[in-house]
Amino acid sequence: MNFAAPVPISHANMAAKVIISYAHEDARVLERLHKHLAVLRREGKISEWFDRQILVGVKLDQEISANLDDADIFLAIVSPDFLASNYCYEREMARAIERHEAGKMRIVPIIAEPCEWLQTPLKQFKAAPRDGKPISDWTNPNTAYLDIAGELRRLVEAMEEGARPSAQKRESAATSRKYRVKKEFDEIDKSEFRDRAFETMSKYFEDAAQEMNSIEGVKARYRRLSPDAFSATIVNRNQNNETAHVTVRRGGGSRSWTGGAITYSWQEGSDNNSYNGTFSVESDEYQLFLKSGDFRGENEILTEKTAAEKLWVEFIEKVGIEYD
Repeated sequence: MNFAAPVPISHANMAAKVIISYAHEDARVLERLHKHLAVLRREGKISEWFDRQILVGVKLDQEISANLDDADIFLAIVSPDFLASNYCYEREMARAIERHEAGKMRIVPIIAEPCEWLQTPLKQFKAAPRDGKPISDWTNPNTAYLDIAGELRRLVEAMEEGARPSAQKRESAATSRKYRVKKEFDEIDKSEFRDRAFETMSKYFEDAAQEMNSIEGVKARYRRLSPDAFSATIVNRNQNNETAHVTVRRGGGSRSWTGGAITYSWQEGSDNNSYNGTFSVESDEYQLFLKSGDFRGENEILTEKTAAEKLWVEFIEKVGIEYD
């Protein structure tokens, strides 16, 4: 992976110019990525360019080449179609690598689908999403796009830092430096974290159910059963009234510590001893987090929000609904 120092932004307005290279078969990925980069655009941190912005009557090759030579960051939406495209691979990517080697551009591969990208020159660059896991392999693709936006934000901010005068850099480092402090977490810490996570899940399901009711042919209901439990039901009338239930409780499951875990069951109103999966509270030397351990052998490290997203996505998939 290439960890060379970020190229300072050269544009006067300090917005990094990003060019996105993609095969037209991946237009849907481009659209989702464009939406997830909206906040960076509003903040003035980036400006994007891709071939859909070419006006009629303009020579394609000249326009693409001009924008390639003016960009700070080259985002490659990598898929089997991208690697098969002579234009994307042999022209756009080749020129981007030339500019990178000249110290004028950063290259970020965005892995959209499983493909042999590690057998190409792109293998030298750090890819997104995290660990180069293809977007198509994520349970919730929105989480993958969020990870990509976060990585791009970190890169752009590092490039901005490289463009500042040295005195300003020192001042910024003194005021914005972040530290990780080792901690020890007791059972009260874990219990409070578990409670926050449960309430985050409850709120997420309540809001998501209301949102789902705006979709034609779909009906959803959220119910708070008690201070320690909530349930949700969803019906897809577009698919023979397919119905799914989930009940989520805190304090059940494995009791490796006094507070217990968060459990969930694919039944309505199931009791505390009947569940299909759990979210346990664990910690490392720096932070508390949730771990998913269901009967399919998953063992993910999650925040309160990503745990809620994971469970909601699995829930709606049971009635044939998925995020676009």
